[in-house]
Amino acid sequence: MNKKRSRRDSRRSSKPAGASAAIADLPVAKNDEVILEIIGMTHDGEGVGRVEGFTLFVQGALPGEKVRAKVLKTKKQYGYAKLLELVERSQHRIAPPCPIYDQCGGCQLQHMDYTAQLEWKRQLVIDNLERIGKLRVVREGSGVEGASPAAGGMSGQADAASAGQNSSDREAQVSADKNNRTGLHQEPGDGIISTGLHDEPGADIIVRPTLGMNEPWRYRNKSQVPIGVTEGGLIGGFYARGSHRIVDMETCLIQHEQNDEVVRRVKAIGRRLGITAYDEESGQGLLRHVVVKIGFATGEMMIVLVTNGERIPRMNEWITAIREELPAVVSVCQNINTRKTNVIFGDVTRVLWGREVIHDYIGDVKFAISARSFYQVNPAQTEVLYGKTVEYAGLTGEETVIDAYCGIGTISLFLAQHAKKVYGVEIVKEAIEDARANAELNGMAHVEFEVGASEDVIPRWKEQGIEADVIVVDPPRKGCDPRLLETILQMKPERVVYVSCNPSTLARDLRVLEDGGYRTVEVTPVDMFPHTVHVECVIGICRDDT
Repeated sequence: MNKKRSRRDSRRSSKPAGASAAIADLPVAKNDEVILEIIGMTHDGEGVGRVEGFTLFVQGALPGEKVRAKVLKTKKQYGYAKLLELVERSQHRIAPPCPIYDQCGGCQLQHMDYTAQLEWKRQLVIDNLERIGKLRVVREGSGVEGASPAAGGMSGQADAASAGQNSSDREAQVSADKNNRTGLHQEPGDGIISTGLHDEPGADIIVRPTLGMNEPWRYRNKSQVPIGVTEGGLIGGFYARGSHRIVDMETCLIQHEQNDEVVRRVKAIGRRLGITAYDEESGQGLLRHVVVKIGFATGEMMIVLVTNGERIPRMNEWITAIREELPAVVSVCQNINTRKTNVIFGDVTRVLWGREVIHDYIGDVKFAISARSFYQVNPAQTEVLYGKTVEYAGLTGEETVIDAYCGIGTISLFLAQHAKKVYGVEIVKEAIEDARANAELNGMAHVEFEVGASEDVIPRWKEQGIEADVIVVDPPRKGCDPRLLETILQMKPERVVYVSCNPSTLARDLRVLEDGGYRTVEVTPVDMFPHTVHVECVIGICRDDT
């Protein structure tokens, strides 16, 4: 008899009655309880363990831990398990300070100490660069290879969560993991000496330690709270993990304290006035979301009431109460969204009282922020991110720069402080209108903005004789449009600076640029969203012949 099958059958005989493998020949079945050593962590923050080579993802487990877990679901190449008991604890495990952390899906890493979060995010970037981009990362320090609990080793799962719940992508990633390495390169992150953007062609890429926050709490300047109803009246807080069930919440430790206070007051006023909450299933009810924005530097606040219809009962009473109870609020807006969708905003926004915008600063640059404006939610780290962007752009005051995803002009205007000329392009018309207003607000006449797709507008600029010394890209999570990458290769700027919010699509795009005559020199991860799995990066890229 096959010894492996014999062991498997023997072990299964001790399982609870009714436990059976949903898929033949798997070493585990639904409802089995197993002991796992956690060898890595996915992009979603799930612990990764194995039973006889079969991968299980365990929410809440940390690398370096041994856990007892219950199998919840199995697929052909991987499954999910629930953490039941910590048999051996990681030295990086801490008690989450948020009392509702286990219910809320907003943060994923509060149970990991902050230093380890920063190390893990750096390792996440390295894994994507190596596995997807096929890029070489410099080995500083000891260069020891092996599982790195402190770095939260990905163990080959670097892209599992990038695919979300796409099972075919997850299966492919798990399969690739089995065929490749099972450990990680340990990256201490200390003693790295910068070589700037003047390394020799073919040199390994430096990945810097993640730039974190001294105080990684209360950093968000925007709160978007879904509204629901219970027997006690209007509630608002967060969606319970993995659902659209709204759980009432009074405090969020990553939100600015004043945002919490505004949401509390608005809910209380709504209850007093008998305002109804929108119901997703029936499509009835009025108030869908309360959005609050605050300028960290100015203290100005805006409230946006997202409603299922134009008419707001007792609107004047509501505005009067807001003005009396919340003197920092300078703008109250209404956004109308009558569609059956989980998208927060509709197409129509109007000012109910006060100003159309609030103001804030990134460094010395002033920005007007409207109800629908995209503005980075962590202003302190945004200045760090943009400062690194300026550094990698190598600006002396004589350069022409193109900002290929300019939004409301935040990066463009930050760069304009150090450049001769800046051109920004963005496909969203309203964002360009905001960008032009922000340029005027700061007296920056050497910045021009145009509406359109970068891959269409930039070649037209080239035909007009506009040559860029530096092109900066800050694309959405899906990465750069392939035609934009081709446009960059045709424009041949000396330097490209890539600002990324998704390491996997970043690595894919860097591979295209590398194959087209550019070299990636240095990467700096920036922790824009402490206690979550998200990481942003700034990447310095040079043309091979420079």
